[in-house]
Amino acid sequence: MPDKATNTELQSTFEFEGVWEELLENKDFIEIFLSEVLEDYIIKQRWYGGKASKLKYIELSEYFRIQQHGEVYFGLLLEIDFFEAFFHHYFLPIAFVTDVNFAKSDRILPIKIQGQQGFIIDAINLEAFRKLVFERILGAAPFDRTKVQYHRSESFKDVVYESSRFMGLEQSNTSIIYNEKYVLKFFRRIFADKNPDYEMSRFLTEIKDFKNTPSYQGSLNIIDSEEVNVTIALMQKLVPNEGDAWDYMLKELKCVFENLETKHINIGNLPIADRFERMQINEVKPEIIDWIGLNLLLKIQQLAVRTAEMHVVLGSEFEDTAFTPNHFNGDYEVWLKNRLLYQFQNRLNIVENGMHKLEGMALDLAKEFLEKKTLIRKRITNFDWTALKGERIRVHGDYHLGQILVTNNDFYILDFEGEPESTIRDRKVKQPPLKDVAGLFRSFHYAIYATIFNNPDSFKRPQEELFEAAEILYSYFTSVFLGTYTDEIQNANLNIGYNQERIFILKYCLLEKAVYEIGYEFNSRPQWALIPLKGISNIINH
Repeated sequence: MPDKATNTELQSTFEFEGVWEELLENKDFIEIFLSEVLEDYIIKQRWYGGKASKLKYIELSEYFRIQQHGEVYFGLLLEIDFFEAFFHHYFLPIAFVTDVNFAKSDRILPIKIQGQQGFIIDAINLEAFRKLVFERILGAAPFDRTKVQYHRSESFKDVVYESSRFMGLEQSNTSIIYNEKYVLKFFRRIFADKNPDYEMSRFLTEIKDFKNTPSYQGSLNIIDSEEVNVTIALMQKLVPNEGDAWDYMLKELKCVFENLETKHINIGNLPIADRFERMQINEVKPEIIDWIGLNLLLKIQQLAVRTAEMHVVLGSEFEDTAFTPNHFNGDYEVWLKNRLLYQFQNRLNIVENGMHKLEGMALDLAKEFLEKKTLIRKRITNFDWTALKGERIRVHGDYHLGQILVTNNDFYILDFEGEPESTIRDRKVKQPPLKDVAGLFRSFHYAIYATIFNNPDSFKRPQEELFEAAEILYSYFTSVFLGTYTDEIQNANLNIGYNQERIFILKYCLLEKAVYEIGYEFNSRPQWALIPLKGISNIINH
């Protein structure tokens, strides 16, 4: 069977007698373009988020020109409808190229325009297109009222285009590095609203001058047919870095587990901390410092400072209602419980239908999860807003070690798009800041267990002993983080509630996050379901 590229070249070429600028007005072209040809192309793209569903058809919601000095490209907003009765919108910019040696793997449709043979391709592959977008943002007028709106920050000036390249393997978006100094992220999955990443980036760096996130440089938005402002692309300063905190943590944790052997540590004699206890490093027992190492605990402390600073900034606005802190109320409680109960029921079904995939401790924890479903449901419905005195603010929403860059002795926080499974409206709901803390704690838990799973031959202890060590390690990470984070928050007068309230909210958010994680693990790597199931077990038995 010939490969897809060969198929594309064998298809009969669509002939268009008009000029390129009028192509999108041709109904015959639209019909052919939106056929199986585009479907074949889209389902192979890394940014396509519908791989688990069955695509029904593709419609062109609307299109707009991305142009300068007579050079024209088209930005398409595609509606992809699924047999499961929902739809996604995606952004696809297109260009016409005639060079037969160019972009062979990214051709969408062979086409002849005014007798000239060529191909429709994703325009982001074309340097001329990338340069045009850069220059349009750089030359943006202060108050752009056109359909296609370019915007630049005060700091993005006095530069010229030098180079552009793809950033690398991303899942949901496409990022371009310009001049090795700036990053332009094209959002592929599009929502009928401003993207939270765009909103948060402008707020944190342009309004509040928060230093530990890439600074906002510019953007491309469109006003759609419903008069809604839709974010297409976000430009930020490139932060020189040593990789993300997930990879950093995995390297550090491998050494921590190797220390069990080299330092002849008896795991059974190590004291465990209360996971919700606040602890300063000078309160950590010497044998724990000896095992984990002071440097890693100082890094956890530093991360706690940066996280608290982010939340303090996000809780410091009193004019822009999108960012002003709110108290808990009945509407939030109803929204939260409905969301969680629906998600919990979905995960219960996944576990019940996937028990045959599990063995050992993962199977035991899954059985406990099912046996205690009534208790877990009660934990979810026990949320009572009238007992809570803290504030809700805009939060990161998908905060984990992979969203944090490690730089020279510091951390930078990125990607404020929010939880991938959530609607755009849900991502903008103000939440307790401890929701982000819970996300990071789940990420700590994952990194610790991933170290055990990824290095089966590196550590000599039985897996059960390593799991015991994992829980001890996790207890100190969370306690040290909470000690510093809470001090920073309280010193800045951000109200996250009294001590029992903080513990209640943190447990609630940890439960929510771990229940959410079950879905991915059962579908992708069932034995790793042990990690969220263990997280749930810790909370319901605490």
